[in-house]
Amino acid sequence: MKRIGVLATLSIITTTFCFADRGMMPFNPNVQIFEPVQRAMIAWNGTDEILLLSTDVHASESTMVLEVLPLPAEPEVKKGDLETFRRATDLINWKIHRGGVSKGRVLSEGVVVPSGEVTFHKQIGAHDISVTHLLNASGFVAWVVRYLQSIGIEEDIVSPAMNNLIEDYIKDGFEWFVFDVVSLGEDIVTNEPIQYCFKSDHLFYPLKITSTAQGSTSIELLILTPRLLNRFPSLPIDRIHLKHDPVEISQDELRGLNEDMYSLLKGYDRMRLRIWEIVGDLEEFDADLLAR
Repeated sequence: MKRIGVLATLSIITTTFCFADRGMMPFNPNVQIFEPVQRAMIAWNGTDEILLLSTDVHASESTMVLEVLPLPAEPEVKKGDLETFRRATDLINWKIHRGGVSKGRVLSEGVVVPSGEVTFHKQIGAHDISVTHLLNASGFVAWVVRYLQSIGIEEDIVSPAMNNLIEDYIKDGFEWFVFDVVSLGEDIVTNEPIQYCFKSDHLFYPLKITSTAQGSTSIELLILTPRLLNRFPSLPIDRIHLKHDPVEISQDELRGLNEDMYSLLKGYDRMRLRIWEIVGDLEEFDADLLAR
């Protein structure tokens, strides 16, 4: 059986360079941010999610960048393991080669409260990460301005479009945002993977945060769940494609991929691992990926 082209590193490949993934705001507005590769893996057990992210990024000239990641609940944040992506895709390819799994198709899986507070702040490699609990858009903007001032950046880099987008997230019930400040240069750098674990009643991946950018994109996500999912209340199901039929993996195989994901899904005899692809123009992403 011929092996299908599952890459050892998953990627977002944009046909137009743009400020993609997580809402990227360069401190220098004249600098272009290039993000040729984003790796993402999601493990979800029905109540809790692990989101593992890593990117290859560079800029047209040296700059600092503020990235914004909205999340449905307060996350635990830690350094991830880049090898998880390689091990997962190697396992998929081995099972496809051995078992003759078919190639891709359209998915058919069947009091006055303060405006914000920092609940976590840590330097992880090149990342300066802050987790902030916010309740309104004005609080978000005020916090960003104060945060930048604290590190010596006086410019207000939050655009009106990004401000409106954050306001939309808050209206949808989002109160948690991860702010990640990184320094970029002209050379491509693979940032250390960051792993987020948080409560969620749906499998979640943020897409709407990228809608202030322009350009078409192809997003590939490694998805790991105990069963197949068939309810997609936000992003239309026809926007999501399977790169291959799901493969079953055992607890022993999962333990070899990632210890935290193993702990998250411990107790399930078999899990389903597959790659989802989402294609479209970034400015058209007016909803996040939710599934259950």
